[in-house]
Amino acid sequence: QVQLVESGGGLVQPGGSLRLSCVASGFRFSAYAMSWYRQAPGKERELVARIGTTITHYTDSVKGRFTISRDNAKNTVYLQLNSLKPEDTAVYYCHALLPTGDTWGQGTQVTVSS
Repeated sequence: QVQLVESGGGLVQPGGSLRLSCVASGFRFSAYAMSWYRQAPGKERELVARIGTTITHYTDSVKGRFTISRDNAKNTVYLQLNSLKPEDTAVYYCHALLPTGDTWGQGTQVTVSS
């Protein structure tokens, strides 16, 4: 059974940091690119960062603040969020595009507020 399980969200003050984790199961994790998306209230879901075997991609608004990484031995992809801003508040989702189609986790809430 294919599954993505996120954790690590929470409430943080502006300028703070969080580390999100996504544990994958049910497929050959190392063979697929992994992504983090986010969806803020009233907005469309947007791509935040993607990591392939060696190449990473970030949306402009998070470049220099967020870092995506993966540990293939642990079937886990991470998103380090630094210098957080109120506009980073959203539900963050882990994603994999598999032969069976788009696969999403349940999401983890990140709230940036003083």
